[in-house]
Amino acid sequence: MMSDSSGAQLVKLDVARGKADMPDLGTPVPVLKDALLAQPFDAAATAFVLGCLPRSKLPVLWVQDRASRLENGRVYGPALQGVQLLRVEVSHARDVLWAMEEGAACAGLSAVVGEVHGAPPVLDFTATKRLAMRAEASGVPVWLIRSGAVEGLSAARERWRIGSLPSETHPHNAAAPGAPVWEAELFRARGRSPGTWAVSHDDAGHGGGGQNNLRFLPRSGDGPLEADHRRAAHAAG
Repeated sequence: MMSDSSGAQLVKLDVARGKADMPDLGTPVPVLKDALLAQPFDAAATAFVLGCLPRSKLPVLWVQDRASRLENGRVYGPALQGVQLLRVEVSHARDVLWAMEEGAACAGLSAVVGEVHGAPPVLDFTATKRLAMRAEASGVPVWLIRSGAVEGLSAARERWRIGSLPSETHPHNAAAPGAPVWEAELFRARGRSPGTWAVSHDDAGHGGGGQNNLRFLPRSGDGPLEADHRRAAHAAG
């Protein structure tokens, strides 16, 4: 068992289980994915989804209902690198779902993200099934961020629960907060084993593929571990 320079333990990727279970978000798959907040008023899910979005010249449609804006705030587009946002603010969940369906059919978008608060009646299994079918038919990946909600039923191909972890140690000041770290639990998926990872930005740029630079480190302790930052980062990107 070994660690990299930051003290994190990394999966040895030449083990078959490690290859199968490590997320591969580098090439966005045109399906519907859910991101549930582990705690209220936590920006972890927003940050995670932003890290998973494709880096493209095409914009991302980001739709919020009023309650989501009050709890999660607004994404500040000018601060993002490689992601252009088209923000749409509506009052009700039904308008979020309508805008998401229309956006998912648009070839001029690189992705669609919708935020819905709570468990409104309009957000039932049928509504998520329509989103899933639209994403797969059009080739536009879709994320649904759900805050203040129970799990419920969903046709999403992957369902993630995202929460904040203590930040990394600041490289120059131990008393200052370092880079953010999130806990990402994939609790339901098709064609992939569930798992839990500590996720952070890979500032060294080892993600590859020009898509995202997220770094996934296992929290379950399954499988051999070794210091192999480059290959672990590549598996995530």
